[in-house]
Amino acid sequence: MRRFRYSDPGFEAAFNAFIDERRETPEEVDAIVRDVIAAVRTDGLEALLSFARRFDKADVDEATIRVSAEEIEAGAAQCPAEVREAIDFAARRIRAYHERQRPADMRFTDEAGVELGWRWTPLEAVGVYVPGGRAAYPSTVLMNSVPAVVAGVERIAMVTPPGRLQPAVLAAAKAAGISEIWRVGGAQAVAALAYGAGPIRPVDKIVGPGNAFVTAAKRRVYGAVGIDALAGPSEIVVVADAANRADWIAADLLSQAEHDPAAQSILITDDEAFAADVEAAVEAELKTLATGEDAAASWRDHGAIVIAPLEAAPGLVDRIAPEHVEFALDNPEALADRVRHAGAIFLGRHAPEAIGDYVAGSNHVLPTSRAARFSSGLSLYDFIKRTSIVKCDPAAFAALGPATVALADAEGLPAHARSAAIRLSRG
Repeated sequence: MRRFRYSDPGFEAAFNAFIDERRETPEEVDAIVRDVIAAVRTDGLEALLSFARRFDKADVDEATIRVSAEEIEAGAAQCPAEVREAIDFAARRIRAYHERQRPADMRFTDEAGVELGWRWTPLEAVGVYVPGGRAAYPSTVLMNSVPAVVAGVERIAMVTPPGRLQPAVLAAAKAAGISEIWRVGGAQAVAALAYGAGPIRPVDKIVGPGNAFVTAAKRRVYGAVGIDALAGPSEIVVVADAANRADWIAADLLSQAEHDPAAQSILITDDEAFAADVEAAVEAELKTLATGEDAAASWRDHGAIVIAPLEAAPGLVDRIAPEHVEFALDNPEALADRVRHAGAIFLGRHAPEAIGDYVAGSNHVLPTSRAARFSSGLSLYDFIKRTSIVKCDPAAFAALGPATVALADAEGLPAHARSAAIRLSRG
Protein backbone atom coordinates (compact mmCIF):
# COMPACT_ATOMS: atom_id res chain seq x y z
CA MET A 1 0.00 0.00 0.00
CA ARG A 2 1.29 3.43 -0.94
CA ARG A 3 0.83 6.57 1.17
CA PHE A 4 0.74 10.04 -0.39
CA ARG A 5 0.55 13.49 1.17
CA TYR A 6 -0.92 16.24 -0.94
CA SER A 7 1.38 18.76 0.73
CA ASP A 8 4.59 16.92 -0.19
CA PRO A 9 6.70 18.63 -2.92
CA GLY A 10 6.86 15.45 -5.00
CA PHE A 11 3.19 14.58 -4.70
CA GLU A 12 2.16 15.38 -8.28
CA ALA A 13 4.81 13.24 -9.97
CA ALA A 14 4.50 10.35 -7.51
CA PHE A 15 0.71 10.24 -7.58
CA ASN A 16 0.54 10.46 -11.38
CA ALA A 17 3.07 7.64 -11.72
CA PHE A 18 0.97 5.53 -9.35
CA ILE A 19 -2.20 6.14 -11.37
CA ASP A 20 -0.43 5.11 -14.58
CA GLU A 21 0.66 1.75 -13.14
CA ARG A 22 -2.18 -0.11 -14.84
CA ARG A 23 -1.71 -3.55 -16.27
CA GLU A 24 -1.61 -4.23 -20.01
CA THR A 25 -2.60 -7.50 -21.66
CA PRO A 26 0.53 -9.70 -21.85
CA GLU A 27 1.69 -10.40 -25.40
CA GLU A 28 1.54 -14.15 -24.80
CA VAL A 29 -2.15 -13.88 -23.85
CA ASP A 30 -2.96 -12.01 -27.04
CA ALA A 31 -1.05 -14.57 -29.13
CA ILE A 32 -3.01 -17.46 -27.61
CA VAL A 33 -6.28 -15.63 -28.11
CA ARG A 34 -5.46 -14.89 -31.76
CA ASP A 35 -4.91 -18.59 -32.44
CA VAL A 36 -8.04 -19.64 -30.54
CA ILE A 37 -10.24 -17.23 -32.50
CA ALA A 38 -8.74 -18.34 -35.81
CA ALA A 39 -9.39 -21.99 -34.95
CA VAL A 40 -13.01 -21.38 -33.99
CA ARG A 41 -13.61 -19.36 -37.16
CA THR A 42 -12.17 -22.16 -39.27
CA ASP A 43 -13.30 -25.33 -37.47
CA GLY A 44 -16.36 -24.14 -35.53
CA LEU A 45 -17.80 -26.61 -33.06
CA GLU A 46 -14.89 -29.05 -33.42
CA ALA A 47 -12.46 -26.39 -32.20
CA LEU A 48 -14.85 -25.28 -29.47
CA LEU A 49 -15.11 -28.78 -28.01
CA SER A 50 -11.36 -29.30 -28.33
CA PHE A 51 -10.64 -26.13 -26.35
CA ALA A 52 -13.17 -27.17 -23.70
CA ARG A 53 -11.18 -30.36 -23.17
CA ARG A 54 -7.83 -28.59 -23.31
CA PHE A 55 -8.50 -25.50 -21.19
CA ASP A 56 -11.42 -26.47 -18.98
CA LYS A 57 -10.79 -30.22 -18.72
CA ALA A 58 -14.47 -30.64 -19.61
CA ASP A 59 -16.00 -33.44 -21.66
CA VAL A 60 -18.83 -31.76 -23.58
CA ASP A 61 -20.24 -32.62 -26.99
CA GLU A 62 -22.81 -31.23 -29.38
CA ALA A 63 -25.61 -32.83 -27.35
CA THR A 64 -24.50 -31.50 -23.96
CA ILE A 65 -22.97 -28.12 -24.79
CA ARG A 66 -26.36 -26.43 -24.38
CA VAL A 67 -27.95 -26.28 -20.93
CA SER A 68 -31.44 -27.70 -21.23
CA ALA A 69 -34.59 -26.01 -19.98
CA GLU A 70 -34.97 -28.83 -17.46
CA GLU A 71 -31.45 -28.21 -16.13
CA ILE A 72 -32.14 -24.50 -15.74
CA GLU A 73 -35.37 -25.20 -13.87
CA ALA A 74 -33.84 -27.89 -11.63
CA GLY A 75 -30.73 -25.83 -10.91
CA ALA A 76 -32.70 -22.73 -10.04
CA ALA A 77 -34.87 -24.77 -7.68
CA GLN A 78 -31.73 -25.81 -5.76
CA CYS A 79 -30.91 -22.18 -5.00
CA PRO A 80 -31.70 -21.32 -1.35
CA ALA A 81 -35.00 -19.50 -0.95
CA GLU A 82 -33.45 -16.37 0.57
CA VAL A 83 -31.02 -16.10 -2.34
CA ARG A 84 -33.83 -16.55 -4.89
CA GLU A 85 -35.80 -13.82 -3.14
CA ALA A 86 -32.77 -11.51 -3.23
CA ILE A 87 -32.26 -12.26 -6.93
CA ASP A 88 -35.90 -11.47 -7.70
CA PHE A 89 -35.68 -8.29 -5.60
CA ALA A 90 -32.55 -7.17 -7.45
CA ALA A 91 -34.03 -8.06 -10.85
CA ARG A 92 -37.12 -5.93 -10.17
CA ARG A 93 -35.01 -2.94 -9.16
CA ILE A 94 -32.62 -3.28 -12.11
CA ARG A 95 -35.59 -3.57 -14.47
CA ALA A 96 -37.28 -0.48 -13.02
CA TYR A 97 -34.10 1.60 -13.19
CA HIS A 98 -33.39 0.73 -16.82
CA GLU A 99 -36.99 1.16 -17.93
CA ARG A 100 -36.66 4.82 -16.94
CA GLN A 101 -33.79 5.19 -19.43
CA ARG A 102 -35.97 4.46 -22.44
CA PRO A 103 -35.65 7.31 -24.98
CA ALA A 104 -38.44 8.54 -27.25
CA ASP A 105 -38.59 8.42 -31.03
CA MET A 106 -38.83 11.87 -32.61
CA ARG A 107 -40.17 13.36 -35.86
CA PHE A 108 -40.25 17.09 -36.59
CA THR A 109 -40.35 19.48 -39.54
CA ASP A 110 -37.69 22.20 -39.64
CA GLU A 111 -37.79 25.71 -41.10
CA ALA A 112 -36.87 24.40 -44.59
CA GLY A 113 -39.83 22.04 -44.60
CA VAL A 114 -37.59 18.96 -44.19
CA GLU A 115 -39.02 16.22 -42.00
CA LEU A 116 -36.30 14.85 -39.72
CA GLY A 117 -36.12 12.55 -36.77
CA TRP A 118 -34.79 9.39 -35.29
CA ARG A 119 -36.08 5.98 -34.32
CA TRP A 120 -34.75 3.64 -31.64
CA THR A 121 -34.73 -0.11 -32.21
CA PRO A 122 -33.34 -2.95 -30.08
CA LEU A 123 -30.42 -5.10 -31.12
CA GLU A 124 -31.48 -8.44 -32.54
CA ALA A 125 -29.09 -10.77 -30.68
CA VAL A 126 -26.78 -10.29 -27.71
CA GLY A 127 -24.24 -12.62 -26.09
CA VAL A 128 -23.68 -12.44 -22.33
CA TYR A 129 -20.42 -13.78 -20.90
CA VAL A 130 -20.71 -14.96 -17.29
CA PRO A 131 -17.41 -15.89 -15.58
CA GLY A 132 -17.16 -19.22 -13.83
CA GLY A 133 -13.73 -19.10 -12.23
CA ARG A 134 -13.28 -17.42 -8.86
CA ALA A 135 -16.94 -17.43 -7.83
CA ALA A 136 -20.52 -17.65 -9.02
CA TYR A 137 -21.87 -14.28 -10.08
CA PRO A 138 -25.67 -14.17 -10.35
CA SER A 139 -25.41 -10.37 -10.25
CA THR A 140 -23.42 -10.47 -13.51
CA VAL A 141 -26.28 -12.34 -15.15
CA LEU A 142 -28.82 -9.77 -13.98
CA MET A 143 -26.80 -6.63 -14.77
CA ASN A 144 -25.95 -7.75 -18.29
CA SER A 145 -29.24 -9.40 -19.21
CA VAL A 146 -32.09 -7.44 -17.63
CA PRO A 147 -31.31 -4.19 -19.53
CA ALA A 148 -31.22 -6.22 -22.77
CA VAL A 149 -34.62 -7.69 -21.96
CA VAL A 150 -35.98 -4.23 -21.15
CA ALA A 151 -34.63 -2.96 -24.46
CA GLY A 152 -36.50 -5.68 -26.33
CA VAL A 153 -33.56 -7.75 -27.59
CA GLU A 154 -35.06 -10.82 -29.25
CA ARG A 155 -32.30 -13.32 -28.49
CA ILE A 156 -29.95 -13.39 -25.50
CA ALA A 157 -27.31 -16.15 -25.53
CA MET A 158 -25.45 -16.71 -22.28
CA VAL A 159 -22.08 -18.47 -22.22
CA THR A 160 -20.27 -19.65 -19.12
CA PRO A 161 -17.33 -22.03 -18.61
CA PRO A 162 -18.25 -25.72 -18.41
CA GLY A 163 -18.47 -27.41 -15.05
CA ARG A 164 -21.13 -27.36 -12.38
CA LEU A 165 -23.48 -24.48 -13.02
CA GLN A 166 -24.15 -22.74 -9.74
CA PRO A 167 -27.83 -22.75 -8.69
CA ALA A 168 -27.70 -18.99 -8.03
CA VAL A 169 -26.50 -18.34 -11.59
CA LEU A 170 -29.31 -20.46 -13.01
CA ALA A 171 -31.83 -18.76 -10.72
CA ALA A 172 -30.63 -15.38 -12.00
CA ALA A 173 -30.88 -16.57 -15.60
CA LYS A 174 -34.43 -17.70 -14.96
CA ALA A 175 -35.31 -14.39 -13.28
CA ALA A 176 -33.89 -12.49 -16.25
CA GLY A 177 -35.73 -14.67 -18.75
CA ILE A 178 -32.68 -16.33 -20.34
CA SER A 179 -33.31 -19.74 -21.84
CA GLU A 180 -30.28 -20.07 -24.15
CA ILE A 181 -27.22 -21.04 -22.09
CA TRP A 182 -24.06 -22.66 -23.47
CA ARG A 183 -21.33 -24.52 -21.61
CA VAL A 184 -18.36 -22.73 -23.13
CA GLY A 185 -15.95 -20.17 -21.72
CA GLY A 186 -12.76 -18.28 -22.43
CA ALA A 187 -11.68 -16.75 -25.73
CA GLN A 188 -13.34 -19.62 -27.57
CA ALA A 189 -16.74 -18.59 -26.21
CA VAL A 190 -16.22 -15.03 -27.42
CA ALA A 191 -15.23 -16.33 -30.86
CA ALA A 192 -18.30 -18.57 -31.00
CA LEU A 193 -20.59 -15.66 -30.17
CA ALA A 194 -18.90 -13.44 -32.73
CA TYR A 195 -18.69 -15.86 -35.66
CA GLY A 196 -20.92 -18.80 -34.77
CA ALA A 197 -19.88 -22.38 -34.02
CA GLY A 198 -22.11 -25.39 -34.66
CA PRO A 199 -25.42 -24.80 -32.86
CA ILE A 200 -24.26 -21.45 -31.44
CA ARG A 201 -25.44 -18.76 -33.83
CA PRO A 202 -23.54 -15.44 -33.98
CA VAL A 203 -24.78 -12.38 -32.10
CA ASP A 204 -24.59 -8.67 -32.76
CA LYS A 205 -22.98 -7.61 -29.48
CA ILE A 206 -21.09 -9.28 -26.63
CA VAL A 207 -21.30 -8.02 -23.05
CA GLY A 208 -20.04 -9.28 -19.71
CA PRO A 209 -16.74 -9.46 -17.83
CA GLY A 210 -14.04 -12.09 -18.01
CA ASN A 211 -10.37 -12.77 -17.45
CA ALA A 212 -7.48 -11.46 -19.54
CA PHE A 213 -8.17 -14.01 -22.29
CA VAL A 214 -11.82 -13.00 -22.55
CA THR A 215 -10.93 -9.31 -22.63
CA ALA A 216 -8.28 -9.86 -25.30
CA ALA A 217 -10.77 -11.85 -27.36
CA LYS A 218 -13.39 -9.09 -27.12
CA ARG A 219 -10.79 -6.61 -28.34
CA ARG A 220 -10.00 -8.82 -31.34
CA VAL A 221 -13.61 -9.49 -32.41
CA TYR A 222 -14.70 -5.87 -32.07
CA GLY A 223 -15.87 -4.71 -35.45
CA ALA A 224 -17.33 -8.08 -36.38
CA VAL A 225 -19.59 -7.54 -33.36
CA GLY A 226 -20.08 -4.79 -30.84
CA ILE A 227 -18.75 -5.10 -27.28
CA ASP A 228 -19.65 -3.36 -24.05
CA ALA A 229 -16.13 -2.44 -22.92
CA LEU A 230 -12.66 -3.81 -22.24
CA ALA A 231 -12.94 -4.53 -18.54
CA GLY A 232 -9.90 -4.10 -16.33
CA PRO A 233 -9.41 -4.83 -12.63
CA SER A 234 -12.00 -3.45 -10.19
CA GLU A 235 -11.42 -0.01 -8.65
CA ILE A 236 -12.78 2.02 -5.75
CA VAL A 237 -11.95 5.42 -4.32
CA VAL A 238 -13.40 6.33 -0.93
CA VAL A 239 -13.44 9.99 0.10
CA ALA A 240 -14.02 10.03 3.85
CA ASP A 241 -13.61 12.31 6.84
CA ALA A 242 -12.86 11.38 10.44
CA ALA A 243 -16.56 11.26 11.36
CA ASN A 244 -16.75 7.82 9.74
CA ARG A 245 -16.19 4.50 11.46
CA ALA A 246 -12.80 3.20 10.35
CA ASP A 247 -14.03 -0.41 10.07
CA TRP A 248 -16.84 0.67 7.71
CA ILE A 249 -14.39 2.38 5.39
CA ALA A 250 -11.95 -0.53 5.60
CA ALA A 251 -14.72 -2.91 4.57
CA ASP A 252 -15.58 -0.67 1.61
CA LEU A 253 -11.98 -0.64 0.42
CA LEU A 254 -11.75 -4.42 0.68
CA SER A 255 -15.05 -4.90 -1.15
CA GLN A 256 -13.15 -4.26 -4.38
CA ALA A 257 -9.75 -5.57 -3.31
CA GLU A 258 -11.21 -9.05 -2.82
CA HIS A 259 -12.18 -9.28 -6.50
CA ASP A 260 -8.68 -9.67 -7.84
CA PRO A 261 -5.03 -9.23 -6.76
CA ALA A 262 -4.85 -6.56 -9.47
CA ALA A 263 -7.83 -4.58 -8.12
CA GLN A 264 -7.24 -1.10 -6.74
CA SER A 265 -8.59 0.56 -3.57
CA ILE A 266 -7.76 4.15 -2.63
CA LEU A 267 -8.71 6.17 0.44
CA ILE A 268 -8.69 9.98 0.29
CA THR A 269 -8.99 11.65 3.68
CA ASP A 270 -7.93 14.87 5.35
CA ASP A 271 -7.18 13.27 8.73
CA GLU A 272 -3.87 11.49 9.46
CA ALA A 273 -5.17 9.75 12.59
CA PHE A 274 -8.26 8.48 10.79
CA ALA A 275 -6.08 7.20 7.93
CA ALA A 276 -4.02 5.22 10.45
CA ASP A 277 -7.22 3.81 11.97
CA VAL A 278 -8.48 2.69 8.56
CA GLU A 279 -5.15 1.10 7.75
CA ALA A 280 -5.27 -0.84 11.01
CA ALA A 281 -8.89 -1.83 10.36
CA VAL A 282 -7.95 -3.15 6.91
CA GLU A 283 -5.25 -5.33 8.44
CA ALA A 284 -7.69 -6.62 11.05
CA GLU A 285 -10.33 -7.42 8.41
CA LEU A 286 -7.82 -9.27 6.26
CA LYS A 287 -7.10 -11.74 9.07
CA THR A 288 -10.65 -13.12 8.97
CA LEU A 289 -11.68 -12.47 5.36
CA ALA A 290 -12.27 -15.64 3.35
CA THR A 291 -10.98 -13.84 0.27
CA GLY A 292 -8.11 -12.37 2.27
CA GLU A 293 -5.30 -13.71 0.12
CA ASP A 294 -6.44 -11.87 -3.00
CA ALA A 295 -7.55 -8.81 -1.05
CA ALA A 296 -4.22 -8.58 0.78
CA ALA A 297 -2.27 -8.77 -2.49
CA SER A 298 -4.47 -6.07 -4.02
CA TRP A 299 -4.09 -3.76 -1.00
CA ARG A 300 -0.36 -4.37 -0.79
CA ASP A 301 0.45 -3.88 -4.47
CA HIS A 302 -2.17 -1.41 -5.69
CA GLY A 303 -3.80 0.18 -2.66
CA ALA A 304 -3.18 3.72 -1.48
CA ILE A 305 -4.02 6.25 1.20
CA VAL A 306 -3.94 9.91 0.16
CA ILE A 307 -3.84 12.59 2.85
CA ALA A 308 -5.30 15.67 1.24
CA PRO A 309 -7.74 18.51 1.95
CA LEU A 310 -11.25 17.34 1.09
CA GLU A 311 -11.57 20.32 -1.24
CA ALA A 312 -8.89 18.70 -3.38
CA ALA A 313 -10.75 15.39 -3.58
CA PRO A 314 -12.81 16.06 -6.75
CA GLY A 315 -9.68 16.92 -8.71
CA LEU A 316 -7.90 13.81 -7.45
CA VAL A 317 -10.90 11.64 -8.30
CA ASP A 318 -10.97 13.06 -11.82
CA ARG A 319 -7.30 12.19 -12.27
CA ILE A 320 -7.98 8.61 -11.21
CA ALA A 321 -11.29 8.39 -13.17
CA PRO A 322 -12.29 5.37 -11.07
CA GLU A 323 -14.90 2.71 -11.62
CA HIS A 324 -16.51 3.57 -8.26
CA VAL A 325 -16.16 6.51 -5.87
CA GLU A 326 -17.80 6.91 -2.48
CA PHE A 327 -18.23 10.26 -0.74
CA ALA A 328 -18.73 9.21 2.87
CA LEU A 329 -19.54 12.70 4.13
CA ASP A 330 -22.45 14.59 5.66
CA ASN A 331 -22.90 16.78 2.58
CA PRO A 332 -21.54 14.55 -0.19
CA GLU A 333 -23.02 16.48 -3.11
CA ALA A 334 -20.89 19.53 -2.32
CA LEU A 335 -17.84 17.63 -3.57
CA ALA A 336 -19.40 14.91 -5.71
CA ASP A 337 -21.11 17.43 -7.99
CA ARG A 338 -17.67 18.65 -9.02
CA VAL A 339 -16.54 15.19 -10.22
CA ARG A 340 -16.51 14.74 -13.98
CA HIS A 341 -14.87 11.31 -14.38
CA ALA A 342 -16.31 8.33 -12.48
CA GLY A 343 -18.25 5.23 -13.42
CA ALA A 344 -20.59 5.46 -10.42
CA ILE A 345 -20.82 7.83 -7.46
CA PHE A 346 -22.10 6.74 -4.05
CA LEU A 347 -23.31 9.50 -1.75
CA GLY A 348 -23.30 9.50 2.04
CA ARG A 349 -22.15 7.25 4.85
CA HIS A 350 -24.84 4.63 4.22
CA ALA A 351 -24.30 4.14 0.48
CA PRO A 352 -21.47 1.59 0.22
CA GLU A 353 -20.47 0.50 -3.25
CA ALA A 354 -21.72 -3.03 -2.49
CA ILE A 355 -25.37 -2.00 -2.80
CA GLY A 356 -24.59 -0.79 -6.32
CA ASP A 357 -23.15 -4.19 -7.14
CA TYR A 358 -26.40 -5.90 -6.25
CA VAL A 359 -29.67 -4.16 -5.48
CA ALA A 360 -29.58 -0.39 -5.92
CA GLY A 361 -30.85 -0.86 -9.47
CA SER A 362 -28.11 1.04 -11.29
CA ASN A 363 -25.78 -1.07 -13.40
CA HIS A 364 -22.55 -2.42 -11.91
CA VAL A 365 -20.87 -2.90 -15.31
CA LEU A 366 -18.73 0.23 -15.26
CA PRO A 367 -15.67 1.68 -17.02
CA THR A 368 -12.30 0.77 -15.50
CA SER A 369 -8.67 1.69 -16.15
CA ARG A 370 -9.51 5.41 -16.42
CA ALA A 371 -12.06 4.76 -19.19
CA ALA A 372 -14.59 6.80 -17.18
CA ARG A 373 -12.94 9.80 -18.88
CA PHE A 374 -14.74 8.88 -22.11
CA SER A 375 -17.30 6.15 -21.47
CA SER A 376 -20.27 5.23 -19.30
CA GLY A 377 -21.50 2.16 -17.51
CA LEU A 378 -23.73 -0.43 -19.17
CA SER A 379 -27.28 0.78 -19.72
CA LEU A 380 -30.35 0.40 -21.86
CA TYR A 381 -28.51 2.41 -24.53
CA ASP A 382 -26.05 -0.45 -25.05
CA PHE A 383 -28.89 -2.61 -26.36
CA ILE A 384 -30.65 -0.16 -28.65
CA LYS A 385 -29.51 1.78 -31.67
CA ARG A 386 -30.68 5.03 -33.22
CA THR A 387 -31.60 5.32 -36.89
CA SER A 388 -31.85 8.77 -38.46
CA ILE A 389 -34.89 9.65 -40.59
CA VAL A 390 -34.97 12.23 -43.41
CA LYS A 391 -38.00 13.03 -45.57
CA CYS A 392 -38.17 15.74 -48.25
CA ASP A 393 -40.99 16.86 -50.48
CA PRO A 394 -40.10 18.82 -53.66
CA ALA A 395 -40.12 22.17 -51.91
CA ALA A 396 -37.93 20.95 -49.05
CA PHE A 397 -35.48 19.35 -51.47
CA ALA A 398 -35.27 22.57 -53.46
CA ALA A 399 -34.16 24.34 -50.28
CA LEU A 400 -31.39 21.80 -49.58
CA GLY A 401 -30.27 20.79 -53.07
CA PRO A 402 -28.06 23.72 -54.13
CA ALA A 403 -25.91 23.59 -50.98
CA THR A 404 -25.62 19.82 -51.41
CA VAL A 405 -24.28 20.27 -54.93
CA ALA A 406 -21.83 22.97 -53.84
CA LEU A 407 -20.39 20.87 -51.01
CA ALA A 408 -20.15 17.71 -53.14
CA ASP A 409 -18.29 19.62 -55.86
CA ALA A 410 -15.96 21.09 -53.24
CA GLU A 411 -15.11 17.59 -52.02
CA GLY A 412 -14.50 16.26 -55.55
CA LEU A 413 -17.43 13.84 -55.50
CA PRO A 414 -19.27 14.37 -58.80
CA ALA A 415 -21.74 11.51 -58.38
CA HIS A 416 -22.87 13.01 -55.09
CA ALA A 417 -23.33 16.36 -56.80
CA ARG A 418 -25.24 14.85 -59.73
CA SER A 419 -27.53 12.91 -57.37
CA ALA A 420 -28.79 16.28 -56.13
CA ALA A 421 -28.37 18.34 -59.30
CA ILE A 422 -30.35 15.94 -61.45
CA ARG A 423 -33.37 16.48 -59.24
CA LEU A 424 -32.93 20.26 -59.26
CA SER A 425 -32.73 20.39 -63.06
CA ARG A 426 -35.81 18.23 -63.59
CA GLY A 427 -37.88 19.81 -60.82
